Formats: sequence, structure tokens, C-alpha cells
Amino acid sequence: MTGTIADTIYQTLSRRIVSGDLPAGEKLRQDHIAREFETSHVPVREALLRLEAHGLAASQPRRGMRVTALNPAEIREIVEMRVALEGLALRHAIGNMTAEHLNELDELRLACDAATDMESWETSNRAFHRTLLAPCNMPRLLASIDDLHIASARHLFAHWKNQWSPRPDKDHAAILSALRERDGIKAGEILKRHLRRVQ
Repeated sequence: MTGTIADTIYQTLSRRIVSGDLPAGEKLRQDHIAREFETSHVPVREALLRLEAHGLAASQPRRGMRVTALNPAEIREIVEMRVALEGLALRHAIGNMTAEHLNELDELRLACDAATDMESWETSNRAFHRTLLAPCNMPRLLASIDDLHIASARHLFAHWKNQWSPRPDKDHAAILSALRERDGIKAGEILKRHLRRVQ
């Protein structure tokens, strides 16, 4: 049960940090969080350690656990790392993709296109990318990509929240089309172009 509560706390705080609702420098007070979730400090500490492990929070001497600041200079590094690692994962995933997997990707693509606010779009977009790469069956690689997705999402919210508008993602459709044609090279090139558009 503790794990479930810790998961809920982690996911809730993670969403708030990524969306900017919890700004950089904000103190994450264990007692306040425990009261909000009606739980003890044990799952709160576990959730805070997970936030720290994913780079969303940092423990500072005599200042407690606080939301980390965004570094605008790191976005290029994040994008280039995503291009390299997601390209690697996709190459290993393609041979394991099934018709069911491609249908699931199509549902996530449609959910992205149907999103009416940035938060629901980002959730569906991240799910599309995770599902796209999951068949690579390389847990360490996928964990590294997950961390990059979190960092990337924070930058997207910080810089595009006021400019975001609903629109179909033609790259997602093109990647899926290439995968249905079993053209891995084409899918990889579209993915690379898609990721670099963020810069």
C-alpha cells in the first residue's frame, strides 16, 4: 500500500512540477504533502527521493527539498540525447512490433490530435513515444529516455504553454505509416526530424 501512495504522490507532484504549477525553488514540505495526501511521512519521503532521482527536485543543506531550476542552455543537449537514444531504441524495437502494438500507437496518436489542452496533449504525446519504443525491451535505455522526456516536457511547458494550440501531429502519422510499411529507416528519419523541431 505504501508503494501505491508513494506512486500517487510522485505522479501528482511530478505533473505539477512539469507543468510549472510548482515553480523552481518551491520548497516541498513533507508535513504539508503528508496532510494533503492523508498519509504518513514514509511514502512522502519515498516520492521526494524519486523526484530527486529524476532531476525534478534537489535536497539543499538547511533549505530542504526544493523544485530544481530549469536551465535553458540544456535543451539542445536534451534534444540531441533524445535523437540518439530514441533512434537506438526504435531500431531495436521495430523487429518486435506487432499489429496490436501498431493499433495501440494509432490510438495514442489520435488521443494526441484530440487533446484540447497542453497537459492532456503532453500526457498522450509522452505515452505515444514510450509505446513506440517499448518493444526494444531494453529497460536501462527506456529509463534514460523517460528522464529525458520529463526534462523535455518541463521546457515545453515553460516556453510554449501560452502559445500551444490543438493540431494534428503529422510526424506521428508519418512514423506510424512508415512502421506499417516496415520501413525502419524512414521511421527513424522522421523521428529524428520530429525531435529536432523542439529546438
